[in-house]
Amino acid sequence: MAGFARIATRRLAAGLALAAGLVAAGSGEAAAAPPAPWLVAAWEAYAARFVEDGRVVDDANGITHSEGQGYAMLIAVRAGDRAGFDRIWDWTRRSLMIREDGLVAWRWEEGESPGVTDPNNATDGDVLVAWALLEAAERWRVPAYAEAARALAVAVGEATLIETPYGLSMLPGAAGFRAGDQPDGPIANLSYWVFPAFDRLAGIAPEYPWAALEETGLSLIAQARFGPLRLPPDWIALGGETLAPADGFAPLFGYNGIRIPLYLAWAGSGGREHLAMFAGMWSERDDIGPFEIDVATGAATEEMGGDGYKAIAAFVGCALQGRPLPERLRSVPMQKYYPTTLHILTLIAIEERFPQCL
Repeated sequence: MAGFARIATRRLAAGLALAAGLVAAGSGEAAAAPPAPWLVAAWEAYAARFVEDGRVVDDANGITHSEGQGYAMLIAVRAGDRAGFDRIWDWTRRSLMIREDGLVAWRWEEGESPGVTDPNNATDGDVLVAWALLEAAERWRVPAYAEAARALAVAVGEATLIETPYGLSMLPGAAGFRAGDQPDGPIANLSYWVFPAFDRLAGIAPEYPWAALEETGLSLIAQARFGPLRLPPDWIALGGETLAPADGFAPLFGYNGIRIPLYLAWAGSGGREHLAMFAGMWSERDDIGPFEIDVATGAATEEMGGDGYKAIAAFVGCALQGRPLPERLRSVPMQKYYPTTLHILTLIAIEERFPQCL
């Protein structure tokens, strides 16, 4: 984009210098804190259940996507499994990094030729992969990981960050979400703001204003509140006179939006008011909810089935009120791909930010 254009040779030199400095300063695997036993066990069970030769299988949808690759790479790093990380990254690089702009194609299906059935990117997947690569570079002192992380962060900045009346925003994908693509565009999805990653990306791609992007995300979370429960929909239109649920998308706070409070609490972004707005969407009982919500009416359309969703709900209670995590949510049963992934990530985040809740 024109506002962020940089000379290519200067960008490459800066990236190589940043990568070299990052790896040289890293503590290395020998000095890294050993992963918690629960995490090692959960990762081993997760990899056996969902990872096939480096490809993460979303068993609820029967596909592989960039989001899943990024999540699994991040968990593998935290679990200290370099061989597992390499298998997932190698598959991602070979099978999904086919775009000329350096972003990751988001959807791959077994039995299809070509395997990529939608070459558009999903920007949260790109951010997750870049973040995981950076974590791996620091843990294992591998400059190639840092260089790949920077290249992907630069591609995200170049292709998906846009100025809007609400500030610097991030397109959910490089194609299909701009003002010219949607009648009420541009479109935003606040669950794509992976807040814990932004400070990290700022260190390797400083020519892009990640802090401004975070500020816009927090502002949109505070403003995009609809219906009696005052919740944001998964898909938000930024092109009208006021914020609104996006046309052509179900007006739901659902399986996308459930990640917003996870990322907020994990990063420590925003104030209590940003997190508190999500506290009323589930029962105080940990065996009920959370629910997919019609933001217009406040009605629950379905209960989200899976302990990972309940773990996020409990994380909000932990962050806001110091409530201990229920005992049954402190271990990770292998359920469907998505709630199982969120469960592991939530426990990682609680250990990092609120260990007293365990």
